[in-house]
Amino acid sequence: MVNSAQTRLAAFLDSASTRSLASRRLGLEKESLRTAADGVIATTPHPRALGSALTHPWITTDYSEALLEFVTPPCHDVRSALVWLDELQRFTYAGIGDELLWAASMPCVVAGEDSIPIAEYGTSNAGLMRHIYRRGLGYRYGRVMQVIAGVHLNFSLGEPFWLAMQQHLGSSESLQAFRSRHYMGLIRNQQRLGWVVPYLFGCSPAVCNSFLRGKSADLPAWDDNTSYGPYATSLRMSDLGYQNKRRAGLRVSYDSLEAYTASLEHAVRTPWPEYEKIGVMVDGEYRQLNANILQIENEYYSSMRPKPPADTDLPPGAALRHHGIEYVELRSLDMNVFDPRGVSEEPIRFLEAFLLYCLFLDSPPIDTREAEEIDHNQHQTTCRGRDPDLHLLRHGHEVPLREWLTEILQAMKPFCAALDTEQSEPVYGPALESMQQRAAHPQETPSARMLAQMAEHEQGFFNFAIGISRHYREQYLARPLDTARQRELEQIAARSLIEQRDLEKQPQQDFARYLAQRAAGAA
Repeated sequence: MVNSAQTRLAAFLDSASTRSLASRRLGLEKESLRTAADGVIATTPHPRALGSALTHPWITTDYSEALLEFVTPPCHDVRSALVWLDELQRFTYAGIGDELLWAASMPCVVAGEDSIPIAEYGTSNAGLMRHIYRRGLGYRYGRVMQVIAGVHLNFSLGEPFWLAMQQHLGSSESLQAFRSRHYMGLIRNQQRLGWVVPYLFGCSPAVCNSFLRGKSADLPAWDDNTSYGPYATSLRMSDLGYQNKRRAGLRVSYDSLEAYTASLEHAVRTPWPEYEKIGVMVDGEYRQLNANILQIENEYYSSMRPKPPADTDLPPGAALRHHGIEYVELRSLDMNVFDPRGVSEEPIRFLEAFLLYCLFLDSPPIDTREAEEIDHNQHQTTCRGRDPDLHLLRHGHEVPLREWLTEILQAMKPFCAALDTEQSEPVYGPALESMQQRAAHPQETPSARMLAQMAEHEQGFFNFAIGISRHYREQYLARPLDTARQRELEQIAARSLIEQRDLEKQPQQDFARYLAQRAAGAA
């Protein structure tokens, strides 16, 4: 696999300019849990100063009313995306009073599950659907699972790249079909090598015991209030985090875009007895959108999703069928507690090269045995990735994690060199070298650094997380936006409130009929 990727890249660069690689775009989505000053999850409504969570283009909420989500537009460069993310959070801190943005991925649910408010989106059918979908998630998986926060990387390669690749390979497919087929190959390889992300960037090796309430976890105690994995990298991405692919017999195929959309849509149409017991309409109130394996396609959690163009009203599966894959969304990044933005430049540079590497690798279909290996490697890396004796499974054989990781990083050198060709100074090569240091010295990984700081300051997870959250709040408040940018974001927030109000003024059809039409549109 390693040699095939390097050979394919070299052949492509012989026939196409590296400028085609410069057509790529990336965007960031970062979740942040609002808490009161004492670290308890905020029960206040979504602040009006931030606009409407339903219609604002860049500031919304995820599961909980307290779980903010910042979304940058697609950018030409990671620095531009990080500027956006920084400005959105500076704007937010100016509008949330004495509340905090929790700096860690894992929450502390000190007041119990019932204290987690489900996000509200108003009285329109679109807003009610979002709220009821989240209510269903709470019934199905528990509310605690839904307030875990992470960072998503949206990545795409532009038309100049795909045209050059199509010409290089002599494909007669439509550009849309060609692009979608290769994106699906990238996704399969990201699954095969997805364990690389929690090892290098995992930053959730410890959890508050309040998060584990009622949940069995084989973790040693750090202190009376914290449990941890001595070699853990990302408990967020382990079985302790939000996982549903093993539930309800859910099996999703990545063999092709057609197989992927068909398997998700089958799950959206297929009732499941466990969810039928919950009920859909109970005492005049919706508990969930339906009692099927998935309420909607997005309920399926995966480390990467194929995404259609954003400007479509079709459900995800139908949009993918009609428009193809526009970009991919990598969802396995923990919040970086060592950066106030939650993510920094170097990891994103590395991941750009990593995803390009996954695109050029040979990518056969994933059979049942390999799917089991993928799950095994993910679990082992998230729970004990820094264990020097850890072995992963590759084609039925055990291989030391560090040996395999070293091979991957070495094979990525030509990809970083190609990306650096269009830079004024090398940035991708140095990012790779930094990751090689983490591979050789696990104590330099974020997960190890986090445990080291907790030990140095004799802190459990809660005190560590609230301390760093308060520190970042002070930093943000010390750097208010300039007047013009502040006014611009205030106008966008105000306009979003007007858009939600206007939507709610429109006649709303019967909600059950609205859901039926949405379901029919997915078919």
